[in-house]
Amino acid sequence: MGKVRILIVDDHPMARAAMKEILREEPTFQVIAEAKTGVEAIKMTEKYMPDLILMDIHLPEKNGIEATREIKAAF
Repeated sequence: MGKVRILIVDDHPMARAAMKEILREEPTFQVIAEAKTGVEAIKMTEKYMPDLILMDIHLPEKNGIEATREIKAAF
């Protein structure tokens, strides 16, 4: 089985860095991309097609709930 490819979406750089550090401890996880906004999350999903998205709810431009709905509908 391959690695679980993860997209991290959070507008706080420290939160993204902390999640990446925690996920590095598990060899089956691979952080493939990061996004700061809901709009970026949609673009990064289309570009990288991650297996898992860790999505913050409170994001600029488009909140995490709206972005998740769009991602689910499109992909």
